[in-house]
This record gives sequence, C-alpha cells and structure tokens, in this order.
Amino acid sequence: MYGLADCNNFFASCERVFRPDLNGKPVIILSNNDGCVISRSNEAKRIGIKMGQPYYQLKQVIKQYGVEVFSSNFALYGDMSRRVQITLQELVPATEVYSIDESFLDLRGIEESELDALGHHISYVVQRNTGVPISVGIAPTKTLAKIASKLCKQYPKLHGSCFMYRPEDIEKVLRKFPVEDVWGIGRRFSKMLQSRGIHTAQDFANMPMSLVQSLMHVGGVKTWRELHGEPCVEFEEQAKDKQQITVSRSFAKELTEVDDLQQQVALFTSMAAEKLRKQESVCNAVMVFMLTNRHREDKPQQFANRLIPLPVGTDSTLELVNVATRAVAELARFGYAYKKAGVILSDILPKNAFQTALFDDVDHQKQSKLMSALDAINKKQGPRSVVVASAGFDGVKMNRNHLSPNYTTEWEDILVVSS
Repeated sequence: MYGLADCNNFFASCERVFRPDLNGKPVIILSNNDGCVISRSNEAKRIGIKMGQPYYQLKQVIKQYGVEVFSSNFALYGDMSRRVQITLQELVPATEVYSIDESFLDLRGIEESELDALGHHISYVVQRNTGVPISVGIAPTKTLAKIASKLCKQYPKLHGSCFMYRPEDIEKVLRKFPVEDVWGIGRRFSKMLQSRGIHTAQDFANMPMSLVQSLMHVGGVKTWRELHGEPCVEFEEQAKDKQQITVSRSFAKELTEVDDLQQQVALFTSMAAEKLRKQESVCNAVMVFMLTNRHREDKPQQFANRLIPLPVGTDSTLELVNVATRAVAELARFGYAYKKAGVILSDILPKNAFQTALFDDVDHQKQSKLMSALDAINKKQGPRSVVVASAGFDGVKMNRNHLSPNYTTEWEDILVVSS
C-alpha cells in the first residue's frame, strides 16, 4: 500500500499557523509581484475566487468579503514544508517528497488492518506538530492514493484520511472522478480522451489496454494499470538530481539600465549555483534570457537569449556570474525596457565525474574551498550574508506589498508572547 500526504491549501494554511485570527476567513496568496492568486482557503473558494485569477480583478470582491491578502512568502512556506516532512518521516517507513506540499508514503509491509488508523494518526500528528492540516490518501498504488487524498479533501467527514482498497469502492470512486484530474493524464491527453467520450477515470480504466498504448504510449499504460491496482510507478525515496536548474523572475518595474539587469541576473545565477552545489553537481552550459513586457504595445519588444557552453564544468558562483553578466551586456539593447530575466544551468553532471581541460587555468580546488566557505557562512548566518558584489544586497526587484513576517527563519520576526 502507498499513501499520499497532501497539505490542505498549503500556503494559506502556513499563514494561518501564525495568525489564528484568520481561521474561518477567506485568505488568498499572490504570486510574485502580487500578480495572481496561487493559493486559496476554502472560504475564498466558496466566494468564487479562482486559482490564477489576476489580483487587480479582485479588488471589489476583497473589499466586499473582507478577504485577507498575502504576498508569497516562500522562505516561510519552505521551512514549514521541511517541518511537515520531518514529522512524516517519523511516522512511516519511508517518504518521497513530490512537491512542497505533497509526499508519497511507503506503507508496504504494514498490516492492512492497521492502515486506516495509521492514516488518521498521521493527519492528527502533522497538524498537532506543525499546525498545517493535511489529507492522507491510502490505496494500492500511488495514482489511486492521489485520488484518495483528493477525495479526503472533498469530504470533511473522512476526518483527514481516506483508506481506499476494496475493488468495489475504488470503482465507485472512479465512476465520478474526472479523467482530467487523474495523475499522469495531463491536459493534452484529457482533451483527446474527452473527444472520444472518455470523461471519468472509470471510463479510462474500461478502455482496452492496447488502445491506451496506441494513443498514450508507455506513460498512459502505467496510469491505466495503476487504476487497476497494479503498482507501476516506482517509489523514489532518494530525490533525483536535477538535470536543469532555472531561476527567473518578473520585475516590479521594467529595467532599462544594463547595470540593473546585470545585478538581477547575477543574483539569479548565485541562487542557481547554490542549488547546483547542494546536489554536488557541476554544469557545462549557461543560458541567459531576457524579455520585455509583451503587454506594452507602445514599446519595442524583444525576447533575447544566449546559450554559453563552458570549457570545463563548474559549480563556482564566481565563474558562472562572470559568464552570465557578460551575456547580459551583449544581449541588452538601448531603449528597451525589460520585464523579466532568468538563468538556466544545463548539461549537469555529478561533481566527481566531470572532465577537466588540458589548458584550464582555473584553480578548481581553490574555487571549491571558497564556495564551501561561502555556503557554510550563509547557512550559519542566514541567506545572502555573503554575496558576490555584482549581485548586490537589494534582492529581487519585486512587488510584495502584502508580505508576512518570516516567523521561522528570521530572529527579528519570531513571535513575542506577552503576558
């Protein structure tokens, strides 16, 4: 058996942990630059606020219903996610982190008679320890566990856990479950299936496997088998190293000066390099891209990018920032206003497996020691305590007018209890 622990309205729930006065009120979380809705409490859903809805369209609704609005605080959400993961790891044999608010649970070997009680225990303990409510779905496969978790969210009477294992119960659920919501189907395949009269998960499960294979290939067959109770998606206790690392942001205001663009790209490159070192890898190519605001028809438009192969793989912030900022200087055009930029590190290999060059004049051992010291200081003293000068100390130029305190990661933001 497998489980799926899914935090309910995660970002909104994180804000409520430190603001219990928000319980029962509609709460929404906005994307970078306070652009659109990326998380909603159940109360916000009930008054009709949609996921992805632009913030500027909601001003009247917010005023009418007293909606509480927050800018995305990923430092807080990331730390709360870590706390949830630690709790889950103490309760089950193994976990697989699927996203910031979801984890698969390996429940193989546990007696079937104990699983229903275990699911409710997990839900209770996680909320008790972290304040974050979760829905636990337990089923014979990961795909069915995802469905059970969603079912748990729809029906509060399940009290945080849904154990779905009997074939007749599974079929009953699949008859009403939309095919587009099945994990592994995707938007493109769901449209194709709906055009063929396949509207529910059970409709899909009733298709001949040969037809599924011809239409959706190996991935579709895996999903089909999982719906029939046959585990086909491997449990990955150890997260795979990323083959590509991207850091990009939209800016609060359009940038016209090359120096400003270089500072932002240097910051993005530093963030990407830190992620690269964390997984003990090096990259052999850097791509830098910049684009103007496509909604400003009164201004000249450009989408520019440059891929720079590296002679030797590296994880050094200094080397990567140097390459990226030179690319910005080559790409930027006078008179253009840039709204977004980003960096992509690719051709990633394990650090112990990359090939050096015969005439390489970089002291990689010295660079490695320097980067280790940089990461150690920033880990101990806080993010960006020591930075590359070209990245500056100003951070990303974003609008975050509704940002909550970093309750768990900044000393000055820790809650003070007064008597």
